[in-house]
Amino acid sequence: MGTELIRHGFPQGACPESWNVEKSDIVKKIHKSYFDAGSDAVLTNSFGGSKIKLSSYGLENRCHELNHDAAKIANEVKPEGKYVAGSMGPTGKFLEPQGEFTEAEFEDAYAEQAKGLTEGKADFLLIETQYDLREALCALRGARQESELPIFITITFNKGPRGFFTLMGNSVTQCIEELEEENVPVIGTNCTLNSAEMVELIKIFRENTALPLIAQANAGKPSLSIDGKVAYSQELDDYVSFISPMIKSGANLIGGCCGTNPDYIKKMAGIIKKT
Repeated sequence: MGTELIRHGFPQGACPESWNVEKSDIVKKIHKSYFDAGSDAVLTNSFGGSKIKLSSYGLENRCHELNHDAAKIANEVKPEGKYVAGSMGPTGKFLEPQGEFTEAEFEDAYAEQAKGLTEGKADFLLIETQYDLREALCALRGARQESELPIFITITFNKGPRGFFTLMGNSVTQCIEELEEENVPVIGTNCTLNSAEMVELIKIFRENTALPLIAQANAGKPSLSIDGKVAYSQELDDYVSFISPMIKSGANLIGGCCGTNPDYIKKMAGIIKKT
């Protein structure tokens, strides 16, 4: 969604969720392009839709409206038999003692976002790109206060000399164990890693859980060109060459994260149907 918004003229420093009201026709067009490319589910334009994240734009009081409209827009172009996932990304802040926020404040922020997405008729909620397991669990508790929709969670990991860990030092096994304890029905990982690295990570996930797994890799690392445009290091053909290995490693739901676009989804959908 972010990549496509920029391609459609989204200005640097603005609030992506504001386009759910101001330029809903563009957001709707993007959703349709993904459904047309073969997506079974699309994510709402609400990644930064918690009131904590929206407060940096002075839009915290419009949290419910912007999330409600995010789901409503996607539903307007949803084909029969397809799905709309309510995207709930990180707040961008940290919990005490590293940051200034309490768990109760995070839960409250996610609860309001979940309410908007649910009332806008999302089919399920995706708490995604979580770099702190504590925050992911706050988001889960908050969402469950206001929604009875299925809630899936994806964590983002960095690869280092010791293996895969979140920014806050959570291991893959710790995340799996605690999410299983909370009866999260579908878990997985997204962002940061390219599709080759994602194969390796999904293999570790599958060795440690029987739950359905989501895998959404980046199209490599981002870089900024001289004219201010963001480009990603992994070309389409290289990216999709790891989709079959991803499935064989245990992924059940596969999508694209930063740098991917409908062209990636179209090729991926073709490979998935044949695998």
